[in-house]
Amino acid sequence: MLRFKAADKGLIGVDIGSAAVKLIELRFEGGEPRISGHGAVPLPPGAVIENHVHDTEAVADALSRALASARPLGRRACVAVPAEASIVKTLNLPASLDEDDIESRLQLESDKHIPFPFGEVAFDFQSLGPLAEETGQQSVLLVACRRHVVAQRAELLSRVGLTPRAVDVDTFAVERAMAAFGACPAASLAEEEDGMALMDIGVDSSTLHILHRGRITYRHDIALGGRALIDEARDPPGLDASEAGHEPDRSDLSDDYRCRVLVPFIESLAVQIGRALQLYYTAGRRPEVRRMSLVGAASVLPGLAGHLAEKVDMRVTVINPLRGLKSHPRVDGRALAENAPDMLVACGLAIRGRT
Repeated sequence: MLRFKAADKGLIGVDIGSAAVKLIELRFEGGEPRISGHGAVPLPPGAVIENHVHDTEAVADALSRALASARPLGRRACVAVPAEASIVKTLNLPASLDEDDIESRLQLESDKHIPFPFGEVAFDFQSLGPLAEETGQQSVLLVACRRHVVAQRAELLSRVGLTPRAVDVDTFAVERAMAAFGACPAASLAEEEDGMALMDIGVDSSTLHILHRGRITYRHDIALGGRALIDEARDPPGLDASEAGHEPDRSDLSDDYRCRVLVPFIESLAVQIGRALQLYYTAGRRPEVRRMSLVGAASVLPGLAGHLAEKVDMRVTVINPLRGLKSHPRVDGRALAENAPDMLVACGLAIRGRT
């Protein structure tokens, strides 16, 4: 991975998703974060498929337009590679090894840990400290990805005039955002012992994460997104053309919207969540999942959380990844509120500027 060197007063988190490019700039003054710019631009179909970039021209164009909208104060940026393109392992190594020794050891033993030629690999590692249960051993987190995947993401930033400062893994960004700034709802000590499901409902696809004590222990991608719900909520049938695109009257959406669009989507989503949880438990994973939080572009649609709670039989809440963050007066507050549900990964990347 690209090493993150000196900290700066600000960093732009860039999330290249399957449906859109999203970015947010956080500036840190006195340790307190402040949103100084943000942008989100849709991608054409096929530009990014299952989080893999297939059309660099289209992605670069969308990123350029998102930057123009955001008007960030800085140019330093962090981007993520998808978890499925990465290898993340925790290794037990002698505690006597320093950073240089660990790097040499990983290079020599790369064939034990990485299933492709070492020359094609970008990797990084971090010592997590000594193991309490094994004297003389330390825990080391290893992250590896094919070099061309890392280079492609970094080059996209450079093409639009950004300075790549780090390439992260999207699941690490999710963990960071959930832990920071009150993004994760408060939970009692008993609930912390349980697992929490985080359902990221995107436009074209969704992802279920299971978190335990702030760490993602399980991830399952679902080929079901909320595009139809978003389009219908934006432009309900029967609206005059002059009214299309404006915020709909939620009371007008109620019965017809629920019956035709919302309920069928929730039923399909609940089935997919049930299957993912069954795989989770069948693999012998613990702890038990008792609550769910929703993020993503479709998460805030009217009635979704309440109806989904009934189907999955657990408490379901909607979280705001930007909760508690102040914004600069130059930031368009209304646009920020509209984009906030889909800014989880981008926010988690931008938080790296704090360290």
